[in-house]
Amino acid sequence: MSDEDTVGRLLEEGEAPQIPEVKYEYLDHTADVHLHAVLDDFWGSDLKESFEQVATAMFNYMTTDYDRVEMKFVFEIEVSGDDILSLLYRFLDEFLFVFSTEPFFIPRVIKITEFDLETFKIKAQGFGESFDTAKHPQGTEVKAITYSNMQVHQDLDTHNIFVIIDI
Repeated sequence: MSDEDTVGRLLEEGEAPQIPEVKYEYLDHTADVHLHAVLDDFWGSDLKESFEQVATAMFNYMTTDYDRVEMKFVFEIEVSGDDILSLLYRFLDEFLFVFSTEPFFIPRVIKITEFDLETFKIKAQGFGESFDTAKHPQGTEVKAITYSNMQVHQDLDTHNIFVIIDI
């Protein structure tokens, strides 16, 4: 079995995207981790980028040196939901599943290629490699995504996402 069969498609030279600016933070929580992605006049962009940022925040928490993750492969996912919260949950859960099972894929960059809020569907690509404890210092294991206090705010000037992940 080739790497392409298990990890995703090998990237061509120059195909890897730019690493985006960090537009998320970790909020205090008693037992778990509270992720917050906010895009506003200061941080810029839209709800799609907020989804990308909160997923990136989750992966950044799983290694103590996220900068060591190289973009060697692209792995594609497709999810759908019944509403905006279930769409966010399934988006994060699908990427967590890809990390938690063979090939243990950790994306350095996540790009949403299709974002449909009428039918609640997302197609996305993760650019990264297989997680290797010899190369990637292990951070905190994320056991699950939760609906607990999950929020998506779509105001005119801001796009806030709050997600608690179970560690």
